[in-house]
Amino acid sequence: MFDASTAILSTHAIRYGRDAWLVEFAEEAGDESFAIAAMLREQLEKHPPPHLSEFCFAYTRVLLEFASEQCPTQAPEFFSMEQRPHAARKRIIEVCYDGEDLQRVAQHCHLTVDEVIAVHSSARYRVHFLGFAPGFPYLSGLPARLNTPRLDSPRTRIAAGSVGIGGAQTGIYPLPTAGGWNIIGRMQDPLFDPSAPLAECTLLRAGDELEFRAVTSFSR
Repeated sequence: MFDASTAILSTHAIRYGRDAWLVEFAEEAGDESFAIAAMLREQLEKHPPPHLSEFCFAYTRVLLEFASEQCPTQAPEFFSMEQRPHAARKRIIEVCYDGEDLQRVAQHCHLTVDEVIAVHSSARYRVHFLGFAPGFPYLSGLPARLNTPRLDSPRTRIAAGSVGIGGAQTGIYPLPTAGGWNIIGRMQDPLFDPSAPLAECTLLRAGDELEFRAVTSFSR
């Protein structure tokens, strides 16, 4: 168990329904929030609170779900631990920047299409967590100059592999689904393979460092 002298990590928690707690561990997304999330994930995996059935991370919060009628009356406490260097996987995603909203993003940001492509593909991104759909990566690192509001009216179907910008975020749709992000390009390799073992079914995972590489066509 944890050393009793270890400081309790400052968090804010609210009861979330009958069987869960929602714990906020940071105010904004970034490298610091990612490091704290990694620390909390390690504690939850190695020393879970009694009756914990599932946990789900977002950028700055984690939802703790407990077995029915077994939710503690007080939120679990977490402890500050020495942050170990994170050995991130480096991933490069080839993207054809030919999306239907590329011109819209350029106009909103007062950039040319080529400048949008250059800025988007020169940034370095981090996968904070997967959600919304299996394998959908929530990334930090989008340059502020590319922030573009979501579409006023979401599309009913966006193709798998579509790369989009929604507000201050960029991401990739792993499956055909509805969505309101601005589509600026597409990738070829699947993000989600339901036939693969659970540990290998998503191309990306939390902690990966990601780069987009602009291509005019795919080699296969």
